[in-house]
Amino acid sequence: QVGSLHGHEQTVKLLLNSGADVNAQVGIYGNALQAASSNGHEQIVKLLLNKGADVNAQGGKYGTALQAALYKGHEQIVKLLL
Repeated sequence: QVGSLHGHEQTVKLLLNSGADVNAQVGIYGNALQAASSNGHEQIVKLLLNKGADVNAQGGKYGTALQAALYKGHEQIVKLLL
């Protein structure tokens, strides 16, 4: 989640390719997709979606990744998540 939150795309790729659970629920943002969505990291959102991230996963500060992107005004990410 930290890599997604701060936009560290290579770190996220490494973790996912090493078997990290794309839908793991931990921390304040609930999951990596919500963390990336709330901070406007479009490429990481695309990567997570391609790896099977659950758009409807509940948890964290905003509830879902879509709610996080909407709250923060990241229009392109909202479009990706719909």
